[in-house]
Amino acid sequence: MPNDFELAVFSLLWSEHCGYKHSAPLLRRLPTAGERVLQGPGENAGVIDVGGGLAVAFKVESHNHPSAVEPFQGAATGVGGILRDIVAMGARPIALLDGLRFGQPDWHFKRAVAGIGHYGNCVGVPNVGGETVFDPAYAKNPLVNAMCVGLLPVERVLKAKATGTGNLLVLYGATTGRDGIGGASVLASQDLAGSDDKRPSVQIGDPFRGKALIEVSQELVESDLCLGLQDCGAAGLASSLAEMARGDAGVDLHLDRVPLRESNMEPWEIMISESQERMVAVVAPERLAEVREVCERWELPCTVIGEVANHGELRCYFGGEIVGQIPAELLTDECPRYELPQEERPTTNTAMEQVNAEPKTWIFQQYDQLVGSRTVRRPGLDGAVLRLDGTRGIAVSLDGPPVGERDPFRAGWSATMEAAMNVACAGGEPAALTDGLNYGNPERPEIAWEIARGIDGIAAAANELGIPVVSGNVSLYNETGGSPIPPTPFVGCVGLVPDVTRVPSRWRGGDTVLLLHGEGAELVRFVWQNAHRFSLAHDISKGSVELALHEAAEWSGIAGPTAAGANGPGVIVALAPADAASLDWPTITELGTV
Repeated sequence: MPNDFELAVFSLLWSEHCGYKHSAPLLRRLPTAGERVLQGPGENAGVIDVGGGLAVAFKVESHNHPSAVEPFQGAATGVGGILRDIVAMGARPIALLDGLRFGQPDWHFKRAVAGIGHYGNCVGVPNVGGETVFDPAYAKNPLVNAMCVGLLPVERVLKAKATGTGNLLVLYGATTGRDGIGGASVLASQDLAGSDDKRPSVQIGDPFRGKALIEVSQELVESDLCLGLQDCGAAGLASSLAEMARGDAGVDLHLDRVPLRESNMEPWEIMISESQERMVAVVAPERLAEVREVCERWELPCTVIGEVANHGELRCYFGGEIVGQIPAELLTDECPRYELPQEERPTTNTAMEQVNAEPKTWIFQQYDQLVGSRTVRRPGLDGAVLRLDGTRGIAVSLDGPPVGERDPFRAGWSATMEAAMNVACAGGEPAALTDGLNYGNPERPEIAWEIARGIDGIAAAANELGIPVVSGNVSLYNETGGSPIPPTPFVGCVGLVPDVTRVPSRWRGGDTVLLLHGEGAELVRFVWQNAHRFSLAHDISKGSVELALHEAAEWSGIAGPTAAGANGPGVIVALAPADAASLDWPTITELGTV
């Protein structure tokens, strides 16, 4: 029979947020393999080989419920958490993107944007893209999804696994307090009724400590001072060490060694605290002095809190006594999984007003877009482009379904195609995907159906594109008083750019502007294959050619054709008249000249 300490651990690790107990069986429908995949789902982030000895790690993560309760810290700590997921793979973060859905551009929305900008700007990672949508359906349940992209050598991909019996578990970063206790269960795995009572479950971020954590982690990895890294995210030490102990490993954890910033903390509180800016490294005993020297140089506490064992359990001690002893598999691979009843429901799309340019422009102004000196193409139109080495680069995008889309399959399919098309419009060949799945209460049959159909939509689009989904996140129970959000999957895409000096940018005087009609994988391929010929390419994501032309004109700083009344789907491209005459796509409409 579990004791109180063990029950506290189970309550967190068997929550929806940590255990994916309602979604894990459905996620197996997604394609996850590919020749570029170095790490697929199951670790802190996915990793793909981009050639030249380099790899890219990336993932999208939600922080919806914390952002609904306390928007500034909720959004800020969402950024901090996704940064640490990338760092845990051995990568240096090089870009952030965010997907935001709010009821209106009110105080709540502006505080969330401020939190994202505060953390990212202080840490020094550029925010290069994403999307913002205002819809009354998100008024009580806003969505804040953050994506991070990192860079690392192909031979340095780390896993969150405790290896080598007798090796040390070293906790470094911030001290531990009571903030964030129950974040994964009390807050993230329930609806938001009575959300005022859940404010203590929101974590508090410290981006300057987060910056030090990134630099220490990079030095430990680059100097081969650690054998594995794990972020202390949801459920704190309970989750991170259960993951490390799974399989044939095991850990012995001494909770009374954990540096605290509050007095009289109980063992269970120390175990499940979600205090931010903390990581655990697996370190060989003979390298401990070097690890401590690195941490001291960055003024980070560094403490041996346990050892790697071979008993396959998470054993926790306090004052020399065992307070908890749980087989790690029970907390991870053997977490309960539920096949929920599904009930199809009729769907009616909602006509929504388009987001005007002013809020989007204001958002971009809150973020540093250029820090790190890799940004080649800034946010504002389709995907962003980052330089890797020489003239090689990557294009990145994060997108949700169209405004007012209520059909769950179409929402998943269109979000995936939109992300891939935005990468193509920036000159990139789509290579891999990450997804953030945002839905209501899965215990309701109609919501369970939405989740399944949304995943099917993503899988269908990924298969059409021929690219894998290598990472992701599921956020459920996004509803208040029985009113759920619409099905809202966010999909991030990373694509390969062979020459960042030849990507579509802005249209030029004298260019011919064409509408390439259609949607789907074939059009995505055509756009990236011909991107070097285009001065501009822009996806008609909202269905209105007139709106897309207006956005292209604002982006380019020069007026172009207007094409009143024309509608998509499709892509508008601008190119020299001679190139336009030879463009070979089945259905083309000439819209005019710049």
